[in-house]
Amino acid sequence: MQGFEFTPQQIQELKFQHRLLKNKKAAYRINAIYLLGTGWTQEKVCEALIMDEGTLRHYVKRYQEGGVKNLISNHYLGGQGKLTKDEELLLDQHLEQTLYLDAKSVADYIWKTFGEKYTVRGVTELLKRLNYVYKKPKVIPGKANTEMQKDFLTRYETLKNSLEPNDKILFMDGVHPQHNTIAAYGWIKKGQEKEIKSNTGRQRLNINGALELNTYKVTVTFEETLNAITVLALFKKLRKVYKKAGKLYVICDNAKYYKKDTVLLEAKNLNIELVFLPSYSPNLNLIERFWKLFKKRVLYNQYYEKFSDFKEAVEYFFNGGMKKYKSELKTLLTENFQIIGQQP
Repeated sequence: MQGFEFTPQQIQELKFQHRLLKNKKAAYRINAIYLLGTGWTQEKVCEALIMDEGTLRHYVKRYQEGGVKNLISNHYLGGQGKLTKDEELLLDQHLEQTLYLDAKSVADYIWKTFGEKYTVRGVTELLKRLNYVYKKPKVIPGKANTEMQKDFLTRYETLKNSLEPNDKILFMDGVHPQHNTIAAYGWIKKGQEKEIKSNTGRQRLNINGALELNTYKVTVTFEETLNAITVLALFKKLRKVYKKAGKLYVICDNAKYYKKDTVLLEAKNLNIELVFLPSYSPNLNLIERFWKLFKKRVLYNQYYEKFSDFKEAVEYFFNGGMKKYKSELKTLLTENFQIIGQQP
């Protein structure tokens, strides 16, 4: 670190204090400062001692403010744990950047970095006090482009503001529910187990759908497969459902069959204009939220012995059964779009 070099007298003092110390935590701090002040780079010190640069800078600051005594001293917070306030801040910064699978791994990091022993229970309480909860990270497409998502939302607002009185905006996509039992979280009494039968069905349904946000109306077709031909079938059904409407603006992803010349030409003939989402941006397609509700209410924790029973339950949902979830739809289907891949 530039400007951080020890005199021979300072080096001698550090060596002397290090020999006297029995506290691993304090000795570890002296190791870091000693290496940095004798020509090692900040990066090399962090690599050798397995610490992050924020922790090393913290040690340097303590040494510069009060010498060895201040470096090795501990200012504990009574009743709040073994780490000082500054160390808790450094731990918090580290945890913001690093995801640990269990509390024991966090306890190991605290021991290696700060020289303090924590039990699993103790570190769990510490994490809760630092406002951490145990949950899965959200998986997002690796190639999501934040700027393209923002640009789309700007164009979406422009589109809404330029609609003619009878024009409509719809969100289109397909879903492929399979005849398999899907176990999902639910409230189960502590100490008990809930069982749900499974099946080995491999049959599935292919559903093409379009959602109108303002009315929560969903128009679907059931198909053998989803391709250009079945997309055209949905377009024709949409035009019948919205026969008095003006232009239909249909927001969709970049599936190849949406961009076929036959699809684009027939869409134009039906006064339908496709509005393509940015690549890898399912978060901007509101019908995805509808599919989640459909799966939650029809597929999760449900056992359908026969494929015909499964198909009947799915069709019932789309033919009127979903009406009972209208209040849930109002909460779910809002335009509070989330930009994925954006740093907080």
